Amino acid sequence: MSRWSTAVQQYLLITGNYWAFTLTDGALRMLVVLYFNDLGYGPLAIAMLFLFYEFFGVVTNLVGGWLGARIGLNRTMNIGLGMQVVALAMLLVPTSWLSVAWVMAVQALSGIAKDLNKMSAKSAVKTLLPKAQQGQNQDSTLFRYIALLTGSKNALKGIGFFLGGALLTLLGFKGAVLALALMLLLVWCGSLLMLKSELGKAKNKPKFGDIFSKSRTVNILSAARLCLFAARDVWFVVALPVYLADQFGWDHWAVGGFLASWIIAYGMVQTLAPKITGARKVPTQVPGRSAAIFWVMLLALVPAAIALGLAAGWPPQWTLIGGLLLFGVLFAVNSSLHSFLIVHYASDDGVSLDVGFYYMANAAGRLLGTVCSGWLFQQAGLTACLWASSLLLLFTWLISFALPANNRTQH
Repeated sequence: MSRWSTAVQQYLLITGNYWAFTLTDGALRMLVVLYFNDLGYGPLAIAMLFLFYEFFGVVTNLVGGWLGARIGLNRTMNIGLGMQVVALAMLLVPTSWLSVAWVMAVQALSGIAKDLNKMSAKSAVKTLLPKAQQGQNQDSTLFRYIALLTGSKNALKGIGFFLGGALLTLLGFKGAVLALALMLLLVWCGSLLMLKSELGKAKNKPKFGDIFSKSRTVNILSAARLCLFAARDVWFVVALPVYLADQFGWDHWAVGGFLASWIIAYGMVQTLAPKITGARKVPTQVPGRSAAIFWVMLLALVPAAIALGLAAGWPPQWTLIGGLLLFGVLFAVNSSLHSFLIVHYASDDGVSLDVGFYYMANAAGRLLGTVCSGWLFQQAGLTACLWASSLLLLFTWLISFALPANNRTQH
């Protein structure tokens, strides 16, 4: 590793931190969903456990981008890692303390930690990209870097889902949480020693009022991102795992394993997004507005088709699983496109400000989707969640028409 450039070393360190954090985050989410489902909590109550997780993600991304520009992305990343260790330790209290309010507080801390970590990792990629690579070739390289980081993260999140279900079965809730906390503690100590200081710090100290993006393009893309992720989580976060467990009778291993496999495959597709969209074959033609419109249009058809299939009496397992696989492929391409576009559109100086604002919208979408997932599923079942997903994707499609045709930021 010492023979590689400093930028490559730092990129690998950031990616490793991001991977380790994501592994524990995915495992923790699955632990909480399955453990509290076993305790008899309803879908809406389980969704409420993640309410503060998503809400504080909104706040963290909004403030975290400003903080990263002022103190450096290395510090915001390390703060996020440390906070996740504390969040995991808070779940090691006696079982009688694990009330809804306590777990919501833990999830709030975890939500802050996760979005500090993600914002730092995504923003750092642009600062580490060699300045010598200019123009369209730089855009193509940036797309590949972002796709690799995002895709590998989601693959690790899928492994985290499987790990959470497996650890819950093998070690019980407390043993699983302790194992995750110790692993992340080691990663955090290594990061404190090795991650470069001053990474991503803006030359001109941004004011607190700069947390709100002044770029029309970033605002449009943020609105599209909000609807995109609300469309995923409105049926994936609570409704789907509870439906698989209650309607199909799947145990912890089956639910965790299936969702893990889905997210691993989803992450792999994300890494291939530059090839799927043609950007890797023709580096001078990186995707922009037309690609965003096309791919979300295809995605919007999938949840509607699953809902129609279930209503028509098609075999529910094959209909749901087949539709979920197709949804995963198309959503992965859409997500990777959006992740590239925000870093591409973001200002070079203080990149974390624009990226933080964008991921604030991402967190707001997850918050909306999570709450609606529990409420809609409890009131009207999985089909209602699927129709809501399709409607939100239609909104994403309409918003995407306002993106700039020339793939350049508009102020």
